[in-house]
Amino acid sequence: MPALLPPPRTGHRLPDPERLTRREDGERLHALLWRPGPGWRMASSAVLGGGIGERAWVLNAQVAHGYRRTDPARHLAALAHAAGARGPGVGLMTAADVSACARAHDGGADAVVTAGISVRGWAAAPGDGVPGAAPPGTINIVAAVPVALSDAALVNAVMTATEAKVQALLDAGLDCSGTPTDAVCVAARAPQAGGDAHAFAGPRSEWGARLARAVHRAVRSALPAPG
Repeated sequence: MPALLPPPRTGHRLPDPERLTRREDGERLHALLWRPGPGWRMASSAVLGGGIGERAWVLNAQVAHGYRRTDPARHLAALAHAAGARGPGVGLMTAADVSACARAHDGGADAVVTAGISVRGWAAAPGDGVPGAAPPGTINIVAAVPVALSDAALVNAVMTATEAKVQALLDAGLDCSGTPTDAVCVAARAPQAGGDAHAFAGPRSEWGARLARAVHRAVRSALPAPG
């Protein structure tokens, strides 16, 4: 299990992720852990800590190919706790090697992306989805803006990040909108007492545009080389 980590850092930007390594299922697996400190609200599609709320940390954990556990939220919570994370957090997982993450910045917006695209396709493909048929979470996006966003703007930011991901995939010449199990987490500062939160985070808003450019560059950098 991961060793205890140094005290979390605070500030108005998402800190660099802390890198963890563990042995599990006979494999050497990696994880990334952000502990930005108090005062952050996050919107996420993650299996652990999804939805909208105040969160103290984000874990992006690599799992073995052919992952078959039926309690992924409990698994992620145990990994985060063993690494010293406390309080509510967000946990994502992926079969991709998260040590090969890519990071990009734009005007204060940050994005960190891990990507594996061996299983990919179009969102509106015909037929019904088959739960568990693909490795979990192959394109994971963790992004942040150093300003407060309303609930609606946080949802808008998740949409913007997803649109930027699809644009990056198409720009890379890939015929897909993503993988069946992509996940995203967008963090924003919690509003100060009596302060205003930004009401918009679409791609033409001030912070949405910055977020989109950061996510686009990070996804492009994270995609495996053709071959």
